[in-house]
Parts: sequence; C-alpha cells; structure tokens
Amino acid sequence: MITTAKARYIRVSPRKARLVADIVRDKHVEDAISILRFTNKKAASIISKVIKSAVANAEENHKVRDISDLKISSIMIDGGPTLKRFRPRAYGRASKIRKKTSHITVVLSDTEVISGTES
Repeated sequence: MITTAKARYIRVSPRKARLVADIVRDKHVEDAISILRFTNKKAASIISKVIKSAVANAEENHKVRDISDLKISSIMIDGGPTLKRFRPRAYGRASKIRKKTSHITVVLSDTEVISGTES
C-alpha cells in the first residue's frame, strides 16, 4: 500500500526545505513527526503537516489503523515558480529579489512493501 500527499506553492526555498527533508527520509512516521517537532526550521512544521496529511490519506483511503507500520519511502522537494520583486537601490538602480516556492511530495508505504515480502 502506497499513499501520497502533496503541498504545492509553499513559500520556503527548496534548498532550505531539503535540509529538513534529509533528516526524516526513510524513517517511520512516528519518529519523523517527533523529530520535526523539535527541529528549529520553518520547513519543519510544513513537512510535518504534509506527513500528517499522508497518514490521514492512508487511514481514509486504505483503511490503515496502525500507523506504526507506515514508513516514509520517499520525500521530494521540487522547486516551484519564483516570485520576482524589485527593491530600490542607490543611484536610481533596482536589485532583484527572488522569493522561491517549493512543491513537497511525501510517499508513505507499509514496511512489508519496502522489505519486499508483499507482491
């Protein structure tokens, strides 16, 4: 059983979000949520919400009752569209400000599927 959840157009840089995603990759869901609770980054709360959404999808769509079996099999942080803004500078110039966005995808699966016992 594989369950996904996506969060798109999130206002955090993909490079900064990937630092947080690397911490919880290939961990069990309960461990990942507890790690993210104490991670002092903006992306930690966002990724935690996406993981909780994927767990809710697993419970609703696949009737999974025991979330201790769920493991993060894949977490991808892709770049979204960049908002371009300008800031005035000296001598009548302007400098560009890039406000980057991210698309976050979390894929959960049972531990049996990961270990290869289920076909």
